[in-house]
Amino acid sequence: MATAIGTYQHRVLVQRPGPVVPDGDGGVVPSWIDLVPAAIKVSITSAPADLERVAAGTVISTATYVVRGYFHPGVTTQCRFIFNGRVFAITGVADLDLQGVDMECNAVEVVV
Repeated sequence: MATAIGTYQHRVLVQRPGPVVPDGDGGVVPSWIDLVPAAIKVSITSAPADLERVAAGTVISTATYVVRGYFHPGVTTQCRFIFNGRVFAITGVADLDLQGVDMECNAVEVVV
């Protein structure tokens, strides 16, 4: 069953890894390439279980999200979402109806 128009309120940019490029110091950094179409409409909600743990005396928090939208065949766990300057690494992708209509992704925010 397709989702009603207007359900997806957030516009995100979807990118996949591109070739590595020189960083000027003898190393390389990853580049990103926009998918086609690059911008899609989704809904972004907090996942019920954000993670918080203590490592080396420091509290480390990970904000997790559920991202739902119309199916895009290029979205994989190698991709990322960009929303209002925030970067979300995709950790899981599901074709909800197994017919390529709606997808649900799990994502974690990447703090840079």
